[in-house]
Amino acid sequence: MRGTFSADMRVQSDGGLTAGLAVGITDRFMFGLSYGASRLIGSDKPILYPQPEVILKYRLLDEAVTTPGVAMGLNTQGFGTYNDADSLKRYAVKAYGAYLVGSKNWKSPFGNVGAHFGVNYNFTEQLDGDDDVSGFLGFDVEVNPELSFLFEWNAALNENDMTAKTLALSKGGYFNAAVRWTFVEHLHIELDFNNLLFDEEKVGYVNRELKVTYIEYF
Repeated sequence: MRGTFSADMRVQSDGGLTAGLAVGITDRFMFGLSYGASRLIGSDKPILYPQPEVILKYRLLDEAVTTPGVAMGLNTQGFGTYNDADSLKRYAVKAYGAYLVGSKNWKSPFGNVGAHFGVNYNFTEQLDGDDDVSGFLGFDVEVNPELSFLFEWNAALNENDMTAKTLALSKGGYFNAAVRWTFVEHLHIELDFNNLLFDEEKVGYVNRELKVTYIEYF
């Protein structure tokens, strides 16, 4: 909402760290930036991301009893290590890019239950020759006011051609799950288990990450 900000930090594999800050400019428009590096934690030389990435979101339609809320936005921040080879110039998992998303929430005996669905188009990471439109789904379940479970599936249709085929770590898209604990009011600690559908020929384990988010008014 207007007058709020969200600061988040994601600790990734190989000592990677990504931090972002987003601000509610109006009750419908949010703007932010994110930046990070691979190997920032550890003894290896850090690999800085090439530039700060942009986060924009505008809520087109409010959620109603029978219809979802709808938002459009832009998020150029990818996930994991940035590959700067001339034929790639992309993150290990591409950013969502421009997207359109719908969300619907319901009350359960435990708390809120949310379903989310959208389409996206990444126009900033196309040197791998794959510029397909993709899509994603999300689902969250609140067990109590402190604890939530989250699930998401990124179809990653823009990671299955040409050189991307040798880099993509998934098969059938990226399926991720997380446990979120609201440690204190406005502070969320999240343990993520990413790429549960990993390609065993390329990786032999599930990617684990830690995410901390703080939301406050100013």
